[in-house]
Amino acid sequence: MTTSIPGGELKLAADLSVSRMGFGAMQLAGPGVFGPPKDRDEALAVLRTVVELGVTHIDTSDFYGPFTVNEVIREALHPYPEGLRIVTKVGARRGDDASWIPAVSPEELRAQVHANLDHLGVDALDVVNLRRSTESTRDDSIAEQFGVLAELREQGLIRHLGVSDVSAAQLTEAQAIAPVVTVQNQYNVADRTDDELVDRCAREGIAFAPFFPLGGFTPLQHDTLDAVAKRIGASPQQVALAWLLRRSPTMAVIPGTSSVAHLKENVAAADLVLPDDALAELNAIGG
Repeated sequence: MTTSIPGGELKLAADLSVSRMGFGAMQLAGPGVFGPPKDRDEALAVLRTVVELGVTHIDTSDFYGPFTVNEVIREALHPYPEGLRIVTKVGARRGDDASWIPAVSPEELRAQVHANLDHLGVDALDVVNLRRSTESTRDDSIAEQFGVLAELREQGLIRHLGVSDVSAAQLTEAQAIAPVVTVQNQYNVADRTDDELVDRCAREGIAFAPFFPLGGFTPLQHDTLDAVAKRIGASPQQVALAWLLRRSPTMAVIPGTSSVAHLKENVAAADLVLPDDALAELNAIGG
C-alpha cells in the first residue's frame, strides 16, 4: 500500500481529511447506474486498488444500483481502513424502470440515511450531501431538507454535511443551519458555470467536488485538450483532471470507473505537471 496521498490531503474539519484525488463509485453499478456490477470481481478489485493507491475519499450513494454499489463497497473494504472517508448523498430514489425520482420529504431523507448506514455497515456516515431535487430550482429554499440532515447530525448518525447541485444562495442558507464541508456541483474544464462558487469554497475551506469532471455521460472532447495531452505525453482525461486539481486548492476530484487500469490512469493524473503555456490554453477553453 502506498504511503503517499494522491493530490495531497485536504483537511475540512478536525476529524475530516480526504485525498484531493478521490474515487466516484457510480460506475460500479450496471448500465444506466442500475442493477449490480457487470463484473463483480472487477468492481471489488477496483475498490481495493483505490485503497492501495492511497485514495481516502470514496463518493457513493444508496441510489446507485440502487443499493448494490454500497453493498459492493462494504464487501470489498469492510472493516474500513483507518483514514478512509466515504461520502454519500441523499435526495432521490430509483424507479423499477431505472428512473430517477426526487425523494426529499423528511421521512424519505431519514429513511435514506438509515439505508446508507445499513448497506455500508457503519454506525455513522462520514459525510452526507443533500442532492437538490430535480423538481426544484437553484432559487428554491433547501432549508427544510437540510434541516432534517442537521437533526440527524445532532443525533450522531452523520458526522458532516454537504450540498449538491446548489447555488451560492442555497449554500449560504445551508450554512445558517449547520456547517457545510463540501459542495458537489457540475464543473469541468469546459463547463465553468460555477467559477465564482469554486473560488468561494476555496476562501471558506470547503471542498468543491465536481461531478462529471470528465464530462459524465457525454465525455469531454476538445481539440485543445487533445493537443495539450499529446504534447505532454498524457491522456486527455488525465489533463482534464490535472487542470481541476490546479484550479483550486480545495478542489477534490472524484472520477469514476469500473476498470482497475482506468483507475490507475486517473490517479496518476494527480502527479501530472501542467506547464504554464498548457495551463493558459486550457483556461481559454471555458473563456
